Amino acid sequence: MPELPEVQTIISDLNKKIVGDTITDFWSNWPKTIKGKSLAIFKKEIIDRKIIGIRRIGKNIFIDLSGGKTLYIHLKMTGHLLVKSAKLKVKSGKKDYFQDKVNQYIHHVWYLKSHNPKPETHSLNYDKTIEFSDVRKFAKIVLDDTQKIKELKEIKALGIDALDKKFTLERFEDILEKRKNTPIGIILMEQERISGIGNIYRSEILFEAGILPERLVKDIKGPGIKKLYSAIQKVLKKAIKLRGTSDSDYRDTAGAPGNFQKALKVYKKNGKKCRAYRTAALKRGEQPGQKCDTIIIRGKLGQRSVFFCPACQK
Repeated sequence: MPELPEVQTIISDLNKKIVGDTITDFWSNWPKTIKGKSLAIFKKEIIDRKIIGIRRIGKNIFIDLSGGKTLYIHLKMTGHLLVKSAKLKVKSGKKDYFQDKVNQYIHHVWYLKSHNPKPETHSLNYDKTIEFSDVRKFAKIVLDDTQKIKELKEIKALGIDALDKKFTLERFEDILEKRKNTPIGIILMEQERISGIGNIYRSEILFEAGILPERLVKDIKGPGIKKLYSAIQKVLKKAIKLRGTSDSDYRDTAGAPGNFQKALKVYKKNGKKCRAYRTAALKRGEQPGQKCDTIIIRGKLGQRSVFFCPACQK
């Protein structure tokens, strides 16, 4: 499932590519994704609306439209959004990612008229499309009044976003204080407490902080909490900079994979040697600068896989 860095990459792309554009049409071959409205009513209510802006809470996408309406999209397991020009041109020497198999499961298309159109090169009533590829068809699309979207049960239940400015160290400490007897690896995945962190980044954050996933909160002292808070910020921001992790189906709006999978330290590295330069090597009497080389382990926590180095994490 796309997590905070993947969704933020999509949000940033959409804000650059479609803000100010007007929806001229919509197509879907899987209307079950659209919740609370028939396809005909959904289509009628979005046509001729201008796209005002795109924002995010945790893993959820909100596309604000003119007239006080908002499109709420949850990508679920395999969904991703592609923005294509009506007259697609691939520059010489560049790969056409749209042709990759993972980008071929298109079930919904928004047709857009650009707010800043180029000289007319076609007779179509649109300049670009947003195409929703979703191989497993688990995604969700909701259209409602902007104010009502905020009141949806699943949105109200979300905790503070992991990169919200209000998510301070003090706020993090308050969250942990209420869950002292809970493994830290569980808390990081609880969207009602901190939204945006999923299975990939849980493992990477805990590795960065040097903390085992099953360690109880009450056993993590002040310096450890500070280190963990810093690790959340560091890992998520680095993943955004590298445009997310394409571990499976995730792609950006150009259809291209992210790059953070190249920087993963423990996620799905089970059975391989830990390549970190850590104090574990020093404790074994080795010279500074040597790699840890401890075998990374895959465990289970909260019904999900978790990956860790038993030497680097305590």
